[in-house]
Amino acid sequence: MIDRLNEFFFPKQVSTFASDIDNLFYFIFYSSVVLMAIVVIGMVVFSIKYRFKKGDKVRLTSSKDHDNILESLFFIIPLILVSITFVWGIRSYLKMIIVPDDAIEIKVTGQSWFWTFDYPEGGTSLNELVVPSNTPIKILLSSKDVLHSFFIPVMRTKMDALPNRYNIMWFEAQEEGVYDIFCTEYCGTAHSQMAAKVIVMKPKQYEEWVKELGSGDDDLPLDELGEKLYTKKACNTCHTLDGSDLVGPSYLETSRMWGQTRNFEDGSSAVIDENYIRKSILEPQSQIVAGYQGVMPTYQGLLSDRELDALIAFLKSLNDK
Repeated sequence: MIDRLNEFFFPKQVSTFASDIDNLFYFIFYSSVVLMAIVVIGMVVFSIKYRFKKGDKVRLTSSKDHDNILESLFFIIPLILVSITFVWGIRSYLKMIIVPDDAIEIKVTGQSWFWTFDYPEGGTSLNELVVPSNTPIKILLSSKDVLHSFFIPVMRTKMDALPNRYNIMWFEAQEEGVYDIFCTEYCGTAHSQMAAKVIVMKPKQYEEWVKELGSGDDDLPLDELGEKLYTKKACNTCHTLDGSDLVGPSYLETSRMWGQTRNFEDGSSAVIDENYIRKSILEPQSQIVAGYQGVMPTYQGLLSDRELDALIAFLKSLNDK
């Protein structure tokens, strides 16, 4: 019953301090409900009991101008409630900002419109934050372009990602599973699609995953790997596969125009080939397609040469499907 009530207001509790934050909310909520009920019921009762009836004589109210007990309660009860809320709130806040010394530090970078995760053991993942359970995780957060906000609802933790500075947050997941990550600061046309996942594994599984990071797709054909990277590297947030326009040109349209000339905003042009696609991924601001905004971030350092080849192969293959 308690779990069902909790899920009515909040998502699942996964982090070590999630229950404390939820309980503080319930304390404030139910205290407010009780106080409101007292006021509303009192107003109804008094309005009925002391209403002016037809035929009543007009009479003066009591000359009594104060009541020490009522006035004391009016001061003491709110003071107690506010004091409890303050002490509880500051204790919860300190739990959320004081990072344990043994925490694993993961660098998280937001940019339009995906998240990049750099692990201390080496390796990078996009839109998938993988962490071990029952282990403190320190998030070193920043942005490459505009203001973003990194929010993991089940962990009850959120922090703004700012350009040119670092913010720090932490959590410790108590249950394995796959949970949502959202950007909660409007950051452009594809803001609503800037979603990611946090994958909580058992510590031994995490150790094995870190060892294999980046090596699991070595045997895939290039076009199949490119299809996988299209989603994994967040290309789908700006480029469609059905020919329709989004933030950037559709992959299908580019595939159909292979070998033709594409015009840019600055009046220059280039033939659509492997070199054009590679430069568009690594130096997107150098050739902005006419009719589109120059908002694509660079993938310099985020893709290996094989991954670049795979995305090119996948794009070329679309015209044959």
